[in-house]
Amino acid sequence: MSKSNGTLILILGALTAIAPFSIDMYLPGMNDIAKDLGAPISDVQLTLTSFFFGISFGQLFYGPIVDRFGRKVPLLVGLALYIISSLACGFSNSVNALIFFRFLQSLGACAGMVIPRAVVRDVFSPHEGAKVFSQIILVMGIAPILAPTVGGLLLQFASWNWIFFTLTGISSLMLFGSVLTFQDSKGGDSSISLKIAPVIREYIEVFSDPIFKTYVLSSGFSAAVMFAYIAGSPFVFMVLNGLSQTEYSYLFGFNAFGLILSSQINRLLLKKFEAAIIVKYVGYSYLILCSLLVIFEILGLGFVPMLILIFFLVSAFGLIVPNASALAMAPFSKNAGSASALMGALQMVFGAVSTAAVSILHDGSAYPMITVMSMSGVMSLTCLFFLGKTHNRIKES
Repeated sequence: MSKSNGTLILILGALTAIAPFSIDMYLPGMNDIAKDLGAPISDVQLTLTSFFFGISFGQLFYGPIVDRFGRKVPLLVGLALYIISSLACGFSNSVNALIFFRFLQSLGACAGMVIPRAVVRDVFSPHEGAKVFSQIILVMGIAPILAPTVGGLLLQFASWNWIFFTLTGISSLMLFGSVLTFQDSKGGDSSISLKIAPVIREYIEVFSDPIFKTYVLSSGFSAAVMFAYIAGSPFVFMVLNGLSQTEYSYLFGFNAFGLILSSQINRLLLKKFEAAIIVKYVGYSYLILCSLLVIFEILGLGFVPMLILIFFLVSAFGLIVPNASALAMAPFSKNAGSASALMGALQMVFGAVSTAAVSILHDGSAYPMITVMSMSGVMSLTCLFFLGKTHNRIKES
């Protein structure tokens, strides 16, 4: 890999980390925010809900814009919006203001999700793109380990406001660096319409592609496995099994390390196997792991076997998503931005539905988390039954 490509991957990884940092860094300060703003914690949690809502559907607005105006200008505008809204979050004096500015912050963060995927499609072949996505996931995996720690350290010396001021500073450096070093990988296309009807038709056309549909649904259900784990693990680990907050954070970090490790193992596997083959066999592993997870819980085999299976399920995410992302993007050149936006939005929607399902099914046991994780894993494999009909169409080099 050339030095220029290494620099590009580093930039794309940093941009992709904006959203997870924005989600995880302020979590340790939620109680402080509630006390300072005189609001119940349930209202403060809506600041997370508004961010997820914006990050889910905001990506769809970037798709046609990125295809129409190229990659760099929308990136700079998105970063500028993120900087302004992060600063406003820090100065918020009511929970309603914070909810609103968190929504705007998420719209800015969308640029860091949509544009890197489109750039990878512009610059790399599907096979090389899978390797690049593995490196990007390395950064994403570090974020949930590092961000809460950074947020917690800041709270020891400053108020919660400084978490958002720190995000403002980090994103300002990224904007400055992007202005100087980010090269537009694909120029704008004036034939791309920004009118509502053509945009909707464009998204329908993208989703109708059988390759895109197969891999984006498979990765979407994989995301649902991850989000079900994130939503259910605090109750299952701490309430049902008595872990302390510190022990839970260590365990959460260890599972994140598994995701990082698997994403790097994926780069080694890609030297011998095609991305489509890796996705297929990881899909089979989902079926085995999910079946064992349910069986072990029914038999009451205890907490440790559950932890081992969850570790491997979370780690599998680092194998399936880089490859599925590269393969889903492969059919698209002119409208790579729209394909990237739709992929990201669908993954977040799957995740949101997964977390809602865990909450709705809550019955005081581990079954809601395990059931949603298992059903999502099985559905991911079900989608991959389309592989035999579609993956041979992709030319990998």
